Amino acid sequence: MTTFDVNAILSSTAYGSDGDKIGKVEQVFLDDNSGEPTFLTVNTGLFGAKENFVPVKGARQDGDRVVLPYTKDVIKDAPKVDADQHLSPAEEEELYRYYELNYNDDRTAGTDRDRTTAAAGTAGVAGTAAADRDVADRDAVDQDRRDVAATAGDEASVVRHEERLNVGTQEREAGHARLRKYVVTDHETVDVPVEREEVTVERTPINDTNARVDNGTIGEEEVDVTLHEERPVVQKEAVAVEEVGLNKQTVQETQRVEADVRKEQVDVETDVDRGDLGRDGEAPRR
Repeated sequence: MTTFDVNAILSSTAYGSDGDKIGKVEQVFLDDNSGEPTFLTVNTGLFGAKENFVPVKGARQDGDRVVLPYTKDVIKDAPKVDADQHLSPAEEEELYRYYELNYNDDRTAGTDRDRTTAAAGTAGVAGTAAADRDVADRDAVDQDRRDVAATAGDEASVVRHEERLNVGTQEREAGHARLRKYVVTDHETVDVPVEREEVTVERTPINDTNARVDNGTIGEEEVDVTLHEERPVVQKEAVAVEEVGLNKQTVQETQRVEADVRKEQVDVETDVDRGDLGRDGEAPRR
Protein backbone atom coordinates (compact mmCIF):
# COMPACT_ATOMS: atom_id res chain seq x y z
CA MET A 1 0.00 0.00 0.00
CA THR A 2 1.69 3.21 -1.22
CA THR A 3 0.88 6.90 -1.03
CA PHE A 4 -0.80 6.62 -4.43
CA ASP A 5 -3.51 4.43 -2.85
CA VAL A 6 -4.44 6.85 -0.08
CA ASN A 7 -7.35 8.49 -1.87
CA ALA A 8 -8.63 5.11 -3.04
CA ILE A 9 -8.94 3.66 0.47
CA LEU A 10 -10.53 6.72 2.06
CA SER A 11 -14.22 5.97 2.75
CA SER A 12 -13.70 2.34 1.70
CA THR A 13 -14.87 -0.50 3.95
CA ALA A 14 -12.44 -2.32 6.23
CA TYR A 15 -12.67 -6.07 6.84
CA GLY A 16 -10.87 -8.18 9.42
CA SER A 17 -8.57 -11.12 8.81
CA ASP A 18 -11.53 -13.45 9.48
CA GLY A 19 -13.64 -11.78 6.77
CA ASP A 20 -15.97 -9.92 9.15
CA LYS A 21 -16.90 -6.34 8.27
CA ILE A 22 -15.36 -3.81 10.69
CA GLY A 23 -16.40 -0.35 9.45
CA LYS A 24 -15.55 2.57 7.18
CA VAL A 25 -11.99 3.84 6.80
CA GLU A 26 -12.12 7.41 8.10
CA GLN A 27 -8.53 8.69 8.03
CA VAL A 28 -5.04 7.79 6.82
CA PHE A 29 -1.99 8.97 8.78
CA LEU A 30 1.15 9.65 6.73
CA ASP A 31 4.75 9.90 7.82
CA ASP A 32 5.81 13.57 7.81
CA ASN A 33 9.17 12.82 6.23
CA SER A 34 8.58 9.91 3.85
CA GLY A 35 4.91 10.56 3.06
CA GLU A 36 4.17 6.84 3.37
CA PRO A 37 0.94 5.72 5.11
CA THR A 38 1.64 4.21 8.53
CA PHE A 39 -1.75 4.12 10.29
CA LEU A 40 -5.39 4.27 9.29
CA THR A 41 -8.46 4.74 11.49
CA VAL A 42 -11.58 2.62 11.22
CA ASN A 43 -15.04 3.59 12.43
CA THR A 44 -16.02 0.93 14.98
CA GLY A 45 -18.65 2.82 16.97
CA LEU A 46 -22.37 3.47 16.61
CA PHE A 47 -23.22 6.63 14.59
CA GLY A 48 -19.53 7.06 13.70
CA ALA A 49 -18.60 8.17 17.22
CA LYS A 50 -15.48 6.01 17.62
CA GLU A 51 -12.31 5.59 15.57
CA ASN A 52 -9.62 3.00 16.21
CA PHE A 53 -6.05 3.10 14.93
CA VAL A 54 -4.71 0.17 12.88
CA PRO A 55 -1.18 -0.13 11.40
CA VAL A 56 -1.10 -0.14 7.61
CA LYS A 57 1.59 -2.85 7.59
CA GLY A 58 0.12 -6.14 6.37
CA ALA A 59 -3.09 -4.54 5.00
CA ARG A 60 -4.12 -5.17 1.41
CA GLN A 61 -6.54 -3.41 -0.89
CA ASP A 62 -9.21 -5.50 -2.65
CA GLY A 63 -11.36 -3.23 -4.83
CA ASP A 64 -13.42 -1.05 -2.49
CA ARG A 65 -12.38 -3.22 0.47
CA VAL A 66 -9.36 -2.94 2.74
CA VAL A 67 -8.48 -6.24 4.38
CA LEU A 68 -6.60 -5.79 7.68
CA PRO A 69 -4.42 -8.48 9.29
CA TYR A 70 -6.39 -8.29 12.56
CA THR A 71 -9.86 -9.30 13.74
CA LYS A 72 -12.59 -6.81 14.66
CA ASP A 73 -12.31 -7.61 18.38
CA VAL A 74 -8.57 -6.90 18.37
CA ILE A 75 -9.08 -3.55 16.62
CA LYS A 76 -11.96 -2.50 18.91
CA ASP A 77 -9.77 -3.15 21.99
CA ALA A 78 -6.86 -1.08 20.66
CA PRO A 79 -5.54 1.77 22.86
CA LYS A 80 -7.76 4.85 22.78
CA VAL A 81 -5.91 7.58 20.88
CA ASP A 82 -7.34 10.94 19.82
CA ALA A 83 -7.77 10.79 16.03
CA ASP A 84 -8.00 14.59 15.66
CA GLN A 85 -4.35 15.39 16.30
CA HIS A 86 -0.79 14.26 15.57
CA LEU A 87 0.39 11.00 17.09
CA SER A 88 2.91 11.51 19.83
CA PRO A 89 5.92 9.16 20.04
CA ALA A 90 4.45 7.62 23.20
CA GLU A 91 1.08 6.97 21.52
CA GLU A 92 2.78 5.57 18.43
CA GLU A 93 4.94 3.23 20.49
CA GLU A 94 1.89 2.10 22.51
CA LEU A 95 0.02 1.20 19.30
CA TYR A 96 3.02 -0.70 17.90
CA ARG A 97 3.36 -2.60 21.16
CA TYR A 98 -0.37 -3.49 21.22
CA TYR A 99 -0.32 -4.83 17.66
CA GLU A 100 2.88 -6.79 18.49
CA LEU A 101 5.05 -4.85 16.03
CA ASN A 102 8.64 -3.79 16.62
CA TYR A 103 8.51 -0.04 17.19
CA ASN A 104 12.15 0.64 16.24
CA ASP A 105 12.20 -1.58 13.14
CA ASP A 106 8.71 -1.05 11.72
CA ARG A 107 8.28 2.70 12.22
CA THR A 108 9.62 5.12 9.61
CA ALA A 109 11.44 8.38 10.30
CA GLY A 110 9.48 11.05 12.11
CA THR A 111 7.07 10.86 15.03
CA ASP A 112 4.18 13.09 13.94
CA ARG A 113 1.67 11.95 11.37
CA ASP A 114 -0.18 13.92 8.74
CA ARG A 115 -3.93 13.29 8.81
CA THR A 116 -6.18 13.01 5.72
CA THR A 117 -9.93 12.61 5.85
CA ALA A 118 -12.52 11.40 3.35
CA ALA A 119 -13.93 14.90 2.99
CA ALA A 120 -10.52 16.35 2.14
CA GLY A 121 -10.24 14.42 -1.13
CA THR A 122 -6.86 14.75 -2.81
CA ALA A 123 -5.71 17.29 -0.24
CA GLY A 124 -4.68 14.41 2.03
CA VAL A 125 -2.08 12.96 -0.38
CA ALA A 126 1.47 13.45 0.86
CA GLY A 127 3.43 16.00 -1.12
CA THR A 128 0.49 18.24 -2.11
CA ALA A 129 0.52 21.89 -1.20
CA ALA A 130 -2.73 21.62 0.78
CA ALA A 131 -1.32 18.88 3.01
CA ASP A 132 1.83 20.92 3.61
CA ARG A 133 -0.24 23.95 4.58
CA ASP A 134 -2.36 21.83 6.92
CA VAL A 135 0.72 20.44 8.65
CA ALA A 136 2.24 23.91 8.92
CA ASP A 137 -0.95 25.37 10.39
CA ARG A 138 -1.22 22.67 13.02
CA ASP A 139 2.45 22.98 13.89
CA ALA A 140 1.89 26.71 14.37
CA VAL A 141 -1.07 26.03 16.68
CA ASP A 142 1.00 23.55 18.69
CA GLN A 143 3.80 26.11 18.96
CA ASP A 144 1.31 28.76 20.17
CA ARG A 145 0.11 26.40 22.87
CA ARG A 146 3.68 25.72 23.96
CA ASP A 147 4.37 29.46 24.06
CA VAL A 148 1.29 30.04 26.22
CA ALA A 149 2.36 27.31 28.60
CA ALA A 150 5.87 28.79 28.81
CA THR A 151 4.53 32.24 29.72
CA ALA A 152 1.85 31.02 32.12
CA GLY A 153 3.19 33.38 34.78
CA ASP A 154 2.08 36.42 32.77
CA GLU A 155 -0.81 35.13 30.69
CA ALA A 156 -2.69 31.81 30.68
CA SER A 157 -5.71 30.24 29.04
CA VAL A 158 -7.69 27.03 29.17
CA VAL A 159 -9.55 25.18 26.44
CA ARG A 160 -13.21 24.58 27.26
CA HIS A 161 -14.87 21.42 25.94
CA GLU A 162 -18.42 20.24 25.71
CA GLU A 163 -20.19 17.13 24.53
CA ARG A 164 -22.51 17.20 21.55
CA LEU A 165 -25.28 14.71 20.97
CA ASN A 166 -24.99 12.89 17.63
CA VAL A 167 -28.21 11.08 16.81
CA GLY A 168 -28.85 8.70 13.92
CA THR A 169 -30.96 5.69 13.09
CA GLN A 170 -30.25 1.98 12.94
CA GLU A 171 -32.43 -0.48 11.07
CA ARG A 172 -33.50 -3.60 12.94
CA GLU A 173 -36.10 -6.33 12.58
CA ALA A 174 -39.38 -5.26 14.16
CA GLY A 175 -41.57 -8.32 13.57
CA HIS A 176 -43.27 -10.53 10.98
CA ALA A 177 -46.62 -10.46 9.18
CA ARG A 178 -48.12 -13.70 7.82
CA LEU A 179 -51.12 -14.70 5.74
CA ARG A 180 -52.90 -17.79 7.11
CA LYS A 181 -56.04 -19.31 5.59
CA TYR A 182 -58.43 -21.30 7.77
CA VAL A 183 -62.02 -22.61 7.54
CA VAL A 184 -65.02 -21.35 9.50
CA THR A 185 -68.61 -22.64 9.24
CA ASP A 186 -71.58 -20.31 8.89
CA HIS A 187 -75.19 -21.49 9.22
CA GLU A 188 -77.38 -20.13 6.41
CA THR A 189 -81.19 -20.28 6.12
CA VAL A 190 -82.84 -20.06 2.68
CA ASP A 191 -86.60 -20.11 1.93
CA VAL A 192 -87.28 -22.37 -1.08
CA PRO A 193 -90.78 -22.39 -2.71
CA VAL A 194 -92.03 -25.96 -3.33
CA GLU A 195 -95.21 -27.43 -4.81
CA ARG A 196 -97.21 -30.52 -3.88
CA GLU A 197 -100.45 -32.13 -5.09
CA GLU A 198 -103.49 -32.55 -2.88
CA VAL A 199 -106.76 -34.48 -3.49
CA THR A 200 -110.11 -32.73 -3.57
CA VAL A 201 -113.48 -34.41 -4.04
CA GLU A 202 -115.51 -33.22 -7.00
CA ARG A 203 -119.08 -34.44 -7.44
CA THR A 204 -120.80 -34.03 -10.82
CA PRO A 205 -124.49 -35.01 -11.32
CA ILE A 206 -125.09 -37.28 -14.34
CA ASN A 207 -127.79 -36.28 -16.79
CA ASP A 208 -128.60 -37.06 -20.33
CA THR A 209 -125.96 -34.74 -21.75
CA ASN A 210 -123.01 -36.07 -19.81
CA ALA A 211 -124.22 -39.64 -19.26
CA ARG A 212 -121.39 -42.09 -19.19
CA VAL A 213 -121.61 -45.75 -20.08
CA ASP A 214 -122.31 -47.75 -17.01
CA ASN A 215 -123.34 -51.36 -16.58
CA GLY A 216 -125.65 -50.42 -13.76
CA THR A 217 -124.11 -52.90 -11.40
CA ILE A 218 -123.86 -52.11 -7.75
CA GLY A 219 -120.58 -53.16 -6.12
CA GLU A 220 -117.22 -52.01 -4.81
CA GLU A 221 -114.70 -50.14 -6.92
CA GLU A 222 -111.34 -48.56 -6.16
CA VAL A 223 -109.47 -45.89 -8.10
CA ASP A 224 -105.79 -45.04 -7.33
CA VAL A 225 -104.50 -41.49 -7.90
CA THR A 226 -100.74 -40.67 -7.69
CA LEU A 227 -99.89 -37.44 -5.86
CA HIS A 228 -96.61 -35.53 -6.40
CA GLU A 229 -94.67 -32.98 -4.33
CA GLU A 230 -91.39 -31.02 -4.54
CA ARG A 231 -88.68 -31.25 -1.92
CA PRO A 232 -85.69 -28.84 -1.44
CA VAL A 233 -82.39 -30.21 -2.66
CA VAL A 234 -79.12 -28.71 -1.25
CA GLN A 235 -75.85 -28.84 -3.14
CA LYS A 236 -72.58 -27.02 -2.26
CA GLU A 237 -69.75 -25.83 -4.49
CA ALA A 238 -66.50 -23.93 -3.79
CA VAL A 239 -66.02 -20.70 -5.73
CA ALA A 240 -63.22 -18.09 -5.63
CA VAL A 241 -64.46 -14.79 -4.16
CA GLU A 242 -61.33 -12.63 -3.58
CA GLU A 243 -57.53 -12.60 -3.44
CA VAL A 244 -55.81 -11.34 -0.28
CA GLY A 245 -52.16 -10.21 -0.33
CA LEU A 246 -49.64 -8.32 1.84
CA ASN A 247 -47.84 -5.13 0.78
CA LYS A 248 -45.10 -3.31 2.73
CA GLN A 249 -45.07 0.46 2.99
CA THR A 250 -42.80 2.83 4.90
CA VAL A 251 -44.40 5.26 7.34
CA GLN A 252 -42.47 8.06 9.00
CA GLU A 253 -42.83 9.11 12.60
CA THR A 254 -40.84 11.06 15.14
CA GLN A 255 -39.42 9.54 18.30
CA ARG A 256 -37.85 11.59 21.07
CA VAL A 257 -34.35 10.66 22.23
CA GLU A 258 -32.99 12.00 25.50
CA ALA A 259 -29.43 11.85 26.81
CA ASP A 260 -27.24 13.77 29.24
CA VAL A 261 -24.35 15.76 27.76
CA ARG A 262 -21.56 17.37 29.71
CA LYS A 263 -19.83 20.67 29.15
CA GLU A 264 -17.10 22.55 30.91
CA GLN A 265 -17.60 25.94 32.51
CA VAL A 266 -14.80 28.41 33.29
CA ASP A 267 -14.84 30.55 36.42
CA VAL A 268 -12.27 33.22 37.28
CA GLU A 269 -11.15 33.30 40.91
CA THR A 270 -8.74 35.87 42.34
CA ASP A 271 -7.06 36.22 45.70
CA VAL A 272 -9.76 38.70 46.68
CA ASP A 273 -12.45 36.11 45.96
CA ARG A 274 -10.62 33.55 48.10
CA GLY A 275 -10.02 36.03 50.93
CA ASP A 276 -6.25 35.54 50.84
CA LEU A 277 -5.36 39.30 50.95
CA GLY A 278 -3.53 40.63 53.99
CA ARG A 279 -4.56 43.58 56.10
CA ASP A 280 -2.63 46.00 53.91
CA GLY A 281 -4.49 44.77 50.80
CA GLU A 282 -1.57 42.78 49.50
CA ALA A 283 -1.37 39.03 49.09
CA PRO A 284 0.50 37.45 52.02
CA ARG A 285 3.90 36.00 51.36
CA ARG A 286 4.23 32.23 51.59
